Amino acid sequence: MVKIAVFVSGGGTNLQALIDCWKREGLGGGEITAVISSKKGAYALERAEKAGIPGYFVSGKGLSVEEYSQKIDALLEEKVQPDLIVLAGYLKIFSAEFCRKYSGRIINVHPSLIPSFCGDGMYGLHVHEAALARGVRVTGATVHFVDAVTDGGPIIFQKAVEVQPGDTPEVLQQRVMAQAEHILLPRAVSLFCQGRLHIQGSTVTVDGDVR
Repeated sequence: MVKIAVFVSGGGTNLQALIDCWKREGLGGGEITAVISSKKGAYALERAEKAGIPGYFVSGKGLSVEEYSQKIDALLEEKVQPDLIVLAGYLKIFSAEFCRKYSGRIINVHPSLIPSFCGDGMYGLHVHEAALARGVRVTGATVHFVDAVTDGGPIIFQKAVEVQPGDTPEVLQQRVMAQAEHILLPRAVSLFCQGRLHIQGSTVTVDGDVR
């Protein structure tokens, strides 16, 4: 069994997509064994409770990136010991040391087609606001491995989503989640748990490529 820790900061719709896939067809032999939130009272923690998954809130108030990463790592070592970390709408960043320690074992979903609208400060609605301000006709989502560069790790999957006339950031966000994020993330996690994802330099190969 591959033990999965899902990190969240808000409502947890991507977490729910993972839970639904896990309950419906499994996650390639993986099991969600912990949900960790950076926000107290996040609805994602309620989703975890309903699914019978242990949930944890880890405050970063007053802590540097390095200190917060150490605090997270202590929790992981003591109680979770994950084989895979999944960032599912997680709004914190980790230190370079943390990323090195868990290299090849952290997956993130980002609501744009990287390298567009990504990097420091590009998260949540900010991404969709930037896409609409730029006037793009196509946006989408990316699932990638995490390294010390924000949104800079090797890409696993991308899926394009059309921007419609009259879209607001909120409407576009919902479409990108439904048509891309909620599809790509469970697929990538399942393939990881099956041992079918391989990092080769800056690229990812998939056994029996399903892309």
